[in-house]
Amino acid sequence: MAKKDPVTIKKYANRRLYNTGTSTYVTLEDLASMVKAGDDFLVYDAKTGDDITRSVLTQIIFEQENKDGQNLLPVSFLRQLIRFYGDSMQLLVPRYLELSIDTLSREQDKLRNQLSSALGVNPLVAPFEQHIRRNMDLFEKAFAMFSPFARREDGEPVTDAKPAGEHPVPAAPAAAPAAGDLDELKNQLAAMQKKIDSLSRK
Repeated sequence: MAKKDPVTIKKYANRRLYNTGTSTYVTLEDLASMVKAGDDFLVYDAKTGDDITRSVLTQIIFEQENKDGQNLLPVSFLRQLIRFYGDSMQLLVPRYLELSIDTLSREQDKLRNQLSSALGVNPLVAPFEQHIRRNMDLFEKAFAMFSPFARREDGEPVTDAKPAGEHPVPAAPAAAPAAGDLDELKNQLAAMQKKIDSLSRK
């Protein structure tokens, strides 16, 4: 079955959204329902023609998060996400999130059945949590690798401070990350989906 072309939504200066497919005005709630139903759409500024789909989807998430009992994004996750903006790791974060949510989407029925099993015990919860922690550790290590300040294993920043009376020795320039380290990071990210798929089949 051929995939339908995305529906075009136009946003006017008065913030009203117009669905060109149905020739009707719609709300953010209507667009949220379309997303849940699997209907794809693109949103354009009616005046400039700019694609503003990303900002509108973000508005939908904001509205959903403000509904009682609808919160999906933990505060700690939001803080961590904000920290990645403008950082060198920002290039890797979108792919990591896409890979994680795509895997969860494909396995949601299986996981839902597991979660509703006898006594509410889910043998996959702990392994998934461990897998997430391992990958977050990977990102933290990669983040430290790109950091402008070298860090010791104890987490304290390395400084050139010397005891009184001694002249400080200029710090050596931080070594650029080795190509092998970057390749390893990319390979581990690419292998993440296979690991989760393998785990879910057990």
